[in-house]
Amino acid sequence: MITASPHSRLSSAAPDWRALWRDAITDPLELLQAVGLGDRTDLIPPDDAGFALRVPRGFVARMRHGDPADPLLLQVLPQRAEHDRVAGFTMDAVGDMASRSGQGFLHKYQGRALLIASGSCAVNCRYCFRRHFPYGEEIAAASQWRDALAQLKADPSISELILSGGDPLSLATSKLEDLTHGLADIPHVKRLRIHTRLPVVLPERIDDAFLKWLASLPLQKVVVLHANHANEFDAGVDAACARLRDAGATLLNQSVLLRGINDHADTLAALSERMLAAGVLPYYLHQLDRVHGTAHFEVGDVEAIALLEALRARLPGYLVPRLVREIGGDTSKRPL
Repeated sequence: MITASPHSRLSSAAPDWRALWRDAITDPLELLQAVGLGDRTDLIPPDDAGFALRVPRGFVARMRHGDPADPLLLQVLPQRAEHDRVAGFTMDAVGDMASRSGQGFLHKYQGRALLIASGSCAVNCRYCFRRHFPYGEEIAAASQWRDALAQLKADPSISELILSGGDPLSLATSKLEDLTHGLADIPHVKRLRIHTRLPVVLPERIDDAFLKWLASLPLQKVVVLHANHANEFDAGVDAACARLRDAGATLLNQSVLLRGINDHADTLAALSERMLAAGVLPYYLHQLDRVHGTAHFEVGDVEAIALLEALRARLPGYLVPRLVREIGGDTSKRPL
């Protein structure tokens, strides 16, 4: 008897990811009610500091009911501290705009180009380093990727194309196909890297059409996920990761070190172990990008380095992420 693959749990029979995207929670009061904190209106500010709440209901379902300190809730719930103005925190902490060389085209590092593929995300993380980015003017997918493809073709030093955002998987698969069709006559681009949070917060996005496109690419494929806590993983995320690997992608993860969320060695070790169980290897642990509205998440360098040393003492090397900071104008991430 032929049995179905265990990786088919996110097949075409799953709910359409677009409908789930549209059904996201966007009202802080509704979010509090959904996690059993409807009477804790004191937790939220009078406004969202210009950065709207958005979180898929499937991600909310992984939050601990009745816990105002839940590490998933704290990543998405607007907080009063976002209104604080703190010295050293700016609108563009990593120098994105200084690296711009075309519409949505950033060229920071040798051999790699990054496209701001979309300004949309399935979840708005409160610590986002692009929460003030002018997406309306800087989307590489505009005009059928023409500007981006022309720049790639003109620079034979670029061997890796990175899709970022926003979240590039917010785009329809047909839009991604338009880009990779255009790459067909640019032989020096050999690797496609996708930075995405969707397989974690909305795993239904990894549907049959997307996987068919991904598997068909002649390029090397790297998918860099973004998860900060082991509780972000569940069976649906595991299945999405399995299907991405089956389509030929190498899976890595980058996290942000966040006070009150993952600033403990036990928490970070549990995240690395849980990622490995899902077939994902740690890549970077980022020190917070110092963007306006995020200072309450910052962990000091001395504490961060001590946490990394604790991880090295208890985990095999392949489960220890590299602790880094991004500094505008640097030619690479700066290790700490």
